[in-house]
Amino acid sequence: MPADLTFRNVTVVDGSGSPGVSADVAVTDGRISAVGEAGAGAREVDGRGMVLCPGFVDTHSHDDGAFIRYPGMEFKLAQGVTSEVSGNCGFSTMPNEPGRTYMGGDISGPGSNWTDLESYFAACMERGPAINNAMLVGHNRVRAHVVGLDKRLASAGELSEMRGHVARAMEQGAVGFSTGLIYEPGRYSDTAELVALASECRPFAGLYATHMRNEGDKLLEAVEEARLVAREAGIGLHISHHKSAGKRNWGRVKDSLAMVDAANAAGEDITLDVYPYTAGSGPMWQYVNLDRIDLEWAENVMIASCPDSHEFEGKMLPEIATRQEWSLEETVREIVTSPRGKEVICIQFIIEEADIETNLRHPKMLIGSDGIPELRGRPHPRLFGTMPRILGRYVRERGVLSLEEAIKRMTSQSCERFGLAERGLVKPGYWADLVLFDPATVRDVATYQDPNQEPVGIAMVVVNGQVAYEDGRHTGVAAGRMLRYRRAD
Repeated sequence: MPADLTFRNVTVVDGSGSPGVSADVAVTDGRISAVGEAGAGAREVDGRGMVLCPGFVDTHSHDDGAFIRYPGMEFKLAQGVTSEVSGNCGFSTMPNEPGRTYMGGDISGPGSNWTDLESYFAACMERGPAINNAMLVGHNRVRAHVVGLDKRLASAGELSEMRGHVARAMEQGAVGFSTGLIYEPGRYSDTAELVALASECRPFAGLYATHMRNEGDKLLEAVEEARLVAREAGIGLHISHHKSAGKRNWGRVKDSLAMVDAANAAGEDITLDVYPYTAGSGPMWQYVNLDRIDLEWAENVMIASCPDSHEFEGKMLPEIATRQEWSLEETVREIVTSPRGKEVICIQFIIEEADIETNLRHPKMLIGSDGIPELRGRPHPRLFGTMPRILGRYVRERGVLSLEEAIKRMTSQSCERFGLAERGLVKPGYWADLVLFDPATVRDVATYQDPNQEPVGIAMVVVNGQVAYEDGRHTGVAAGRMLRYRRAD
């Protein structure tokens, strides 16, 4: 019997970090059936001049709700992402009470008909996802579900209830527990609460993934807290979107990476991720103290989406202030306190380019887009461009990483870290998540002013053995699956 799909004359970069080799690759019944010599295929693809590698893994996404709203996941598929880890920064779609609104800009939204991870996964599968999804259970969501947004420590009874929700998510296949400690309501927790909740991951060998309490002036103290939580919980630590934010802190990533190296040498288990852009993004209200507005921060902020004032989208706050004849402080206040102010997404230019390259050179550094799928405004270009930007800018143009090392970080190393079984390598028996691309032309096209642009140089994306994207065309195939920790699926 012929294979379903056979690639001919490709350079296989298999995800292990080994040099690329010329080979044929066959796909049968959703899995890779041959690498090297391959028999005839029902469909044959001549990949001459192209690289074939495992599908990319976005280790830091916020696409929990996108799998319901945009199941085609065009913005990820076009850049070669075949699997991702959602539920980051403490925000996840579970636990959930149908119809309840948990916080401003909540990614789940009222009317969601699931209650836990199992029923959320079922809801996603009903929509026909184009790519695979693994989930973290988020601290902010768990705390909002049990404690609400109260600015206080949890009671013993509330902590016990929260632990139950984390344990249930882990039992149902979550890859770990995430926090976002600069956000409400996670910022109101103490370290002891984090340890107690993260400890529920220990029986499942899950991870503690954290948007730390501080990524600027107190970066090193925040790393120490993250290490403490993971050590006390007895699990591995993954530091989200590692950076040293604010000009006065640029360069300090070297110090925090040195801490990570020393900790790993002493027997701890720490990895990190980074996005390849000098700006971050998120819900604006979460970054603003209306009693003491940080004007230095505000000078470097762009509005991505603003439901009450779409004309502000794509503009920097100082420009908006000038046009409206407001002070910068008034501009922040007017936007955040508008009727739908909690839905405003901003982009913050707070990162040094040199720090990105320092991060990318670190062997424990994975890649995550941290994209927010709010397509009605001008989302951060990382939503559409992260993976091709690594391959184009930082591999081909800057030479920060070799092609083989970059692909390893984006595939097998990510799958191993987040427990995505039988994925991440071009290897017989593994699921056929594959990307065919031109290493000479692949690049991101999305910009801050025109972000909803798909990259170039990605010729084909295969998800679980089915062609989901080809030559700029989304095929509409819904081959994605919901992935459970360390379970082949």
